[in-house]
Amino acid sequence: MASESKPSVPLTLPVLPLDDEVVLPGMVVPLDLSDNDVRAAVEAAQAAARGASGKPRVLLVPRVDGTYAATGALGIVEQVGRLADGDPGALIRGIGRVRIGAGTTGPGAALWVEGKVVEETVPEPLPGAVTELVKEYKALATSWLKKRGAWQVVDRVQQIDGVGALADNSGYSPFLTVEQKVALLETADPVARLKLATAQLREHLAEQDVAETIAKDVQEGVDKQQREFLLRRQLEAVRKELRELNGEKDGEESDDYRARVEAADLPETVREAALKEVDKLERSSDQSPEGSWIRTWLDTVLELPWNERTEDRYDIQGAKAVLDAEHAGLEDVKERITEYLAVRKRRSERGLGVVGGRRGGAVLALVGPPGVGKTSLGESVAHAMGRKFVRVALGGVRDEAEIRGHRRTYVGALPGRIVRAIKEAGSMNPVVLLDEIDKVGSDFRGDPAAALLEVLDPAQNHTFRDHYLEVELDLSDVVFLATANVLEAIPEALLDRMELVRLDGYTEDEKVVIARDHLLPRQLERAGLEAGEVTVDEAALRKLAGEYTREAGVRTLERSIARLLRKVAAQHELGDRELPFTVTPEELRPLIGRPHHVPESAQDPAERRTAVPGVATGLAVTGAGGDVLFVEASLADPETGAAGLTLTGQLGDVMKESAQIALSFLRSHGAELELPVTGLKDRGVHIHFPAGAVPKDGPSAGITMTTALASLLSGRLVRTDVAMTGEVSLTGRVLPIGGLKQKLLAAHRAGITTVVIPKRNEADLDDVPAEVLEKLEVHPVTDVRQVLEIALAPAEVPVAAAA
Repeated sequence: MASESKPSVPLTLPVLPLDDEVVLPGMVVPLDLSDNDVRAAVEAAQAAARGASGKPRVLLVPRVDGTYAATGALGIVEQVGRLADGDPGALIRGIGRVRIGAGTTGPGAALWVEGKVVEETVPEPLPGAVTELVKEYKALATSWLKKRGAWQVVDRVQQIDGVGALADNSGYSPFLTVEQKVALLETADPVARLKLATAQLREHLAEQDVAETIAKDVQEGVDKQQREFLLRRQLEAVRKELRELNGEKDGEESDDYRARVEAADLPETVREAALKEVDKLERSSDQSPEGSWIRTWLDTVLELPWNERTEDRYDIQGAKAVLDAEHAGLEDVKERITEYLAVRKRRSERGLGVVGGRRGGAVLALVGPPGVGKTSLGESVAHAMGRKFVRVALGGVRDEAEIRGHRRTYVGALPGRIVRAIKEAGSMNPVVLLDEIDKVGSDFRGDPAAALLEVLDPAQNHTFRDHYLEVELDLSDVVFLATANVLEAIPEALLDRMELVRLDGYTEDEKVVIARDHLLPRQLERAGLEAGEVTVDEAALRKLAGEYTREAGVRTLERSIARLLRKVAAQHELGDRELPFTVTPEELRPLIGRPHHVPESAQDPAERRTAVPGVATGLAVTGAGGDVLFVEASLADPETGAAGLTLTGQLGDVMKESAQIALSFLRSHGAELELPVTGLKDRGVHIHFPAGAVPKDGPSAGITMTTALASLLSGRLVRTDVAMTGEVSLTGRVLPIGGLKQKLLAAHRAGITTVVIPKRNEADLDDVPAEVLEKLEVHPVTDVRQVLEIALAPAEVPVAAAA
């Protein structure tokens, strides 16, 4: 027969809400009367009990997240007085369950409700299953109480006979949550309630067993570590005593990192970070991988020159003399370094070495073709300033961690190249050359150019953080020199942080000076020759620079000089040449062969490219500096060729559009220019740029293509000594272009004597060396008609015949 419960007559009681607490029947609990709700309920119960027999009664209802439970406990106020801490309190005993009904009115400020007492009945005698459940619960409760050492409570639990009372006794269990206790309160069936209490107690004991097993394993590990730590300390003490007995002293290689950190001259923030790592190191075992990471990090921090700085050499005249002696030309960058030293000197004299936490560093971008001395210039700048020099090669770097370092959690982690450069220099204000910054790439590992943004920003690099160090490093006193061949390959955000200095190449006179003063002495030494044994005439050097090499820099020139000296040395060893020997221009061809770059003006008129109509000479800028560009145009036979425009030579979209514009201008203004353009509708026009394997783009060949087409239509040759550059518009206007200095240097190297440039580029002539301008006849123009008047030779045949 199953146990059952039945409700009794209704009651009207004041509600005593319990927040995060549940009282079950049979429990005796003290409640604090300083709580307004508790005091109101007790006072209302006392007022209702006056004049009546019996003690005041209240309804103890759990309140979870502001919601009342559906069942409460009927409580009797046993006593009102003071709690142990002196606060007013009441002792209340739970005696039964009450189903809560509707609210009602009553005396006092408390909430009154109607409820029905739930009476419980248990079958007699108890079924066997219930008896086993009682035994199981008492066994579980006894096991839990013994673990807690509550022996006096064990006897009390064993003396409880009622099924419902035994289940309600679990309300004293501290491990039960409020929700679990509410579930016990709302379960009216005593047997079901005891099953629920048994399941809760069993689950808790299982969790406790797991926790005890884990705690035991942890304790065993801790004991082992403590034992190991103690033994290693004893071993260190024994070794120390042995060293003292042998007369040895602890050197700098000692493992006492704390003493080394405290003795080092470190900034305060770095010292604090280092001491924290020392604390971790002392707590870790020698076999822990973290210990080796910390030692490596501490070694790196202690090796950095945190407060080491070299004194700048403020002899401005001496610094300028050093730069002039080591490099010919390059006036722009020399002036910039001289200005920097002058400003540093004045700031130092006025006590303005540090302004706003930043020192007076500099970030310069040296952009120019290969071989002009960008890399060697960095060492000369450091020499002139009296600073240490470090070169950081960035060509081909694709990993962002190469700049900012790796996180210390990675195996084999290292600081970035910037930190390693400072460490290598041994001072906080070296000259750091970031070589080939335009060759930096990006892939799935990140963008190194983006990592350089903070390094090269004068407003941020005084608080640079390397991922490996994770402490601030002041780079504001470093002079950064970044070199690049192609300006467009540098990200715009990075270029904005640097001061741009262009190195556009050397003139022929500068190349002769460089070869005489720098290249020749160096190559004589490498060839095993003394200065007096082989002499190279200046005329021979000029011919080497002008006809054997055609470049913006001097690398090929140096290789030619080396080859020349090797030939002389080999002939001397074979007995075919007596020393000393002087190399004249006439000796060059027997020694190293014929020239490779004979100017157009020096060639036979019949062999020149412009010896036929339809070929014009233009000027362009490449990654190797300025260069001469030829444009060829031809007309197809009306019977065999298709009408339209054909372009060849790996041209970009902008250059293709320039060709369309040139053709459209001639079609619309042919009559004005006295050109027979009526046949262009039926005949195909082909424009070709030789060196077809080299990609070409840009608008500056506009007037060159127009001149080539005009030469083709008129039959008039383009002058051999004329080269031109400029963008053309549909109305025939000549628009400005870039790279004028490099283009004029290229024209000078190629033997051109007359150059046509846009009128609006006339101001750029100030950047061109005076010796180059003296040998060039420069014509600034605003209209294509002026270009044709200058470039086209007089007609040798009538126009109609040419057409």
